[in-house]
Amino acid sequence: MGKRLTIIGIIILLASIILKSVIVGLRSVKVDDFKPVAAIFLIDISASNQNALEKQKRYITQFCTNMDPEDQVKILVVSQDAFLIYEGTPQNTSGIRKSMNQYTQFDASAWGTAYGIGMKKAMQHALSMQRNGYVPVVITIGDLENEGDVKGQINWNTLPANVQRVKQYCPAISMAFLYAHPSKLDFVKEKLGPVLGEDKLVISTEETVDKATPRIYSAMGR
Repeated sequence: MGKRLTIIGIIILLASIILKSVIVGLRSVKVDDFKPVAAIFLIDISASNQNALEKQKRYITQFCTNMDPEDQVKILVVSQDAFLIYEGTPQNTSGIRKSMNQYTQFDASAWGTAYGIGMKKAMQHALSMQRNGYVPVVITIGDLENEGDVKGQINWNTLPANVQRVKQYCPAISMAFLYAHPSKLDFVKEKLGPVLGEDKLVISTEETVDKATPRIYSAMGR
């Protein structure tokens, strides 16, 4: 009987030690600090970008399907003007497709590219989403050609300073420029690289856009 009690006592002692080790180990494991993302797309629907538009729309749809249900998406179109055509969950694939098909149709009279207006609105959305607990990313899709009224175009002399100001309130903001010519993208890198850094600025031509997607997710913190 005494030997049996000794064995039981040893088993209880070992179990207690193991349980304590498990508890201490669990306490030392840090739970991931998940933060939802707000992906803000600017897509060029002007005349010069029409040939690549269908591919770009498919890219946006695919990008959204891989996002988390807690994330949010905003899509703005850029032509003679820039305006919001979709906002909501990235999982609403049907709504995203319908919105893009409806509001990206070519209008021969609207041949300008108001990237500057679109970028200003995108930054305003980024600040708003930051205040609501989201990590913003601005993804510009198009050829970055300057067409139409110069007042609507991006002022590349002032944009870096504007992005820097936004970073004061959105330190985790990232940006991507996709589907443009290498010369345009190199210029973007020159202007915004010093502000955003390598980790928060992604550029890519159409030929390498599939490789750029994981880098965008990494910039978003995923």
